[in-house]
Amino acid sequence: MTSSGTAVKIRYFAGARAAAGVAGEDLVLDAAEPTVALVVSTIGERHGSRLGKVLAASSFLLDGVAVRDPATPVPAGSQLDVLPPFAGG
Repeated sequence: MTSSGTAVKIRYFAGARAAAGVAGEDLVLDAAEPTVALVVSTIGERHGSRLGKVLAASSFLLDGVAVRDPATPVPAGSQLDVLPPFAGG
């Protein structure tokens, strides 16, 4: 982590994992106080339109808590889980 960056761990599940091509990654953002929206935008740009489509329909957990507002701050060392819609019976 750089002195001016914020480190965040990203975990992808199901279709998000397939679209990203990885199960998880560490991300360092230049922003001192990033938001969930910034993290999501950054990973969408990093992995392209396939993941972008999945992100648009996904929900997110920040340190195990459901994110209701994309303006939620993401503290350094946080974990963001990307949960695409699941189907099942």
